[in-house]
Amino acid sequence: MKTYFDHERLDVYQEAIAFCGWVGDLLGEVAAKASAKDQLGRASTSIPLNIAEGNGKFSNADRARFLEIARGSALECAASLDVLAVRKLVAKERIIPAKEQLVRIVNMLMGMLKRFSGRADLLAEEAGIYASEHEQEHEEEHEEEHEEGNG
Repeated sequence: MKTYFDHERLDVYQEAIAFCGWVGDLLGEVAAKASAKDQLGRASTSIPLNIAEGNGKFSNADRARFLEIARGSALECAASLDVLAVRKLVAKERIIPAKEQLVRIVNMLMGMLKRFSGRADLLAEEAGIYASEHEQEHEEEHEEEHEEGNG
């Protein structure tokens, strides 16, 4: 796809657009009227919009502010998916790939925030804190193998 603007070249923007498209498909399948469904639509739209707007800012503080909003919207999407699943409007298995995609988006946003935010020291989260269950299980298995080899 041809890019017209700088933000379109960002991996995090491309990932956010893909997630937004997935959400559109999901929302079309959920027949019930639910506030979490509406909120998921708004929050998923907010992610790429804030990435694009933040990328167009000249000051690092302005850029960071919009990236923080995008990150908050991504976390809001994760919670909205949980609400839809717990209310049995969407199968839990259906949201797993989307939550893993949100993990990638949040990790990329955290990396950008650490670069642009004057408050980077307040960002206590490590880049890998948002690992998916599969990644966490793999890391735990690797740690156990390492401990057995040293013991």
